[in-house]
Amino acid sequence: MTTFDLADPVLRTYAIAAAVMVLKVMGQGWMTVARMMKSGRGLVNPEDLIAGPLNRTPDAGQLDIDDYVDRSRRMHRNDLENIPAFWMAGLLFVLSAPALWLAQVLLYGFVAARAAHFVAYLTKQRHEVRAAFYTIGSLIVIYMALHVLWDVLT
Repeated sequence: MTTFDLADPVLRTYAIAAAVMVLKVMGQGWMTVARMMKSGRGLVNPEDLIAGPLNRTPDAGQLDIDDYVDRSRRMHRNDLENIPAFWMAGLLFVLSAPALWLAQVLLYGFVAARAAHFVAYLTKQRHEVRAAFYTIGSLIVIYMALHVLWDVLT
């Protein structure tokens, strides 16, 4: 591949997977905000206790950790620890011109693993369940990075 052309099915696969992951990261932030607004809790900064149109009667307890809000915040942080590596490794992987079937398995596999991780986290599954889906996604990203290195160095 010498140019970025969305007619290339491997690049299209990456574009779809990467765009879905953009929506996941941004959506998780909005989910946190929605939970904060619904509960009136989970604020993080002292200045958040200044009265305003959305918080007319602030109280110091709003700065206490609230699991309903903080769970979403932790999910967002987890996304930010994992998805950017996917974007980078995935793009480099596409540049290595892999077989379409391999690109689809890995790129869509990562998206599926992150979706499963989201459901497991949201439904408060035990750590081993979340870790299994994290591991799948992590191994996919590691494989893509190693594939690129192999392609470049051999």
